[in-house]
Amino acid sequence: MTTEQIFFYAILTLIIVYIIRKVYLFRTIKQYSPIELANKLKKDNSIILLDVRTPLERKQEYIKGSFHIPLYEIDKENKELLKFKDKEIVCYCRTGNRSLKAASKLRKLGFNSANLSGGIIRWNLAKVKR
Repeated sequence: MTTEQIFFYAILTLIIVYIIRKVYLFRTIKQYSPIELANKLKKDNSIILLDVRTPLERKQEYIKGSFHIPLYEIDKENKELLKFKDKEIVCYCRTGNRSLKAASKLRKLGFNSANLSGGIIRWNLAKVKR
């Protein structure tokens, strides 16, 4: 086998692992559409919306009433998260990819977490008001 073939198969393997992981996360983390989440927020005030985007993205726009903790700051030592231990935390980002990772991290830390499918882009397209 040539070096190029080994490189090709290594890259192909990484892509397959990435896809399998993404499918696994998508199936194991609760997903809310913007409409489902808006309806749930109207009925249940114990839901926490968590914006996991960067501070710069947050400055540009955000969902009213949401909290902000960037994905890279989500860990077991984050004291701000502890006050939400008994609530459902619905994570969002721009498209739903980072928030899916954040929801998975939170689940591993013992939180009840979910994801806004499609992120703030889909939220805005649905013209949901909060």
